[in-house]
Amino acid sequence: MTAEQVTVREGCTDLLVPSGYSSRGPGTRGPSVFYNRQMAFARDVSVMLLRALGPLSAVDCMSAAGSRAVRLANEVQGVHVTANDISAEAYEQIGRNIELNGLKNCDASNMDLACLLAEQRFGYVDLDPFGSPVPFLHAAIKGVERNGVLAVTATDTAPLAGARRDKCERRYMARPLRGPICHEAGLRILMGAVARDLARFDRGMEPLLCFHSDHYFRLHLRVTKGAQRADAMLRRLGWMRYERDSLKRSVSASPEGHPHGPMWLGPLHDRGVLERMEADESLAEPRRCAKALELWSEELDTPICYEVSELSSKLKINPPRMERLLESLRRRGEASRSHVSPTAFRCALPMEDVLDAYREAAGIDNI
Repeated sequence: MTAEQVTVREGCTDLLVPSGYSSRGPGTRGPSVFYNRQMAFARDVSVMLLRALGPLSAVDCMSAAGSRAVRLANEVQGVHVTANDISAEAYEQIGRNIELNGLKNCDASNMDLACLLAEQRFGYVDLDPFGSPVPFLHAAIKGVERNGVLAVTATDTAPLAGARRDKCERRYMARPLRGPICHEAGLRILMGAVARDLARFDRGMEPLLCFHSDHYFRLHLRVTKGAQRADAMLRRLGWMRYERDSLKRSVSASPEGHPHGPMWLGPLHDRGVLERMEADESLAEPRRCAKALELWSEELDTPICYEVSELSSKLKINPPRMERLLESLRRRGEASRSHVSPTAFRCALPMEDVLDAYREAAGIDNI
């Protein structure tokens, strides 16, 4: 081991990584054997998901140090993983990590991902590039077996969340929403972009688990085949309207009067899959995973999401406790927390009812 390398333990797996690895945020583009410790949670989710899905073949398209691929091979029974990276340096690093863990079910690959996925199909295709996944989506889609799973990461959260509208419109052909619910809209814009690319190949999608966390968006999608499934998927796309003065929001199948999108308006998670996922102590961050599973399982499917801060600002009152707010909302209809923020919640109630419930939870008499 050279002076520039260190061994870290993630989950049940030992990983040889550069000594100056990133431990927070997206990091900066640097060596091809890039490793980001903050993404351990996302890799935990991959492990939980593949354990729930059962035996399959998997490929990590842009594997870098091989952290996700090697963890999957080491921590999921019945999976065979191809860890691919176009960089020769990364390819060698992957080989060292395979050897370090004594794996027989993980192969290192040194190919352009488009060439690899033109030759082979996999039950699970993981696309986790630096920045936007858009340039690689078509290749990834072609590599997914019938009814296989496509996992996609996007770390270009600024364009998707509305800070760079020009980039979002150029990359994702969608108009983002800047404001308190920007990450909700950004996640759904990314899903909408993937859906439209799938439709070009007569493919549909069924979300298994799609979420925003830290500095990235992450999608896990069951890919289905056939024009009818593609058409049904496209009917789940639509547009959103957000009125900054009244705080009213709505969605529509038409862009008329709804300027933000197109975006996915359907569910983010498959509760049946979530029920089979387990956060045990073998993971890198088991407590965080357990809390996330509970939150995702209870989350409503509605795309209408609110932030406590915007309601307090409008009403000029201190924010109530979240549990008390949810109780007040549930007396009027369905409501749940939202995973996109610790202070966000979901409901499809009229705006007047939301404000009444907020005042009630805050102990303010409705006027």
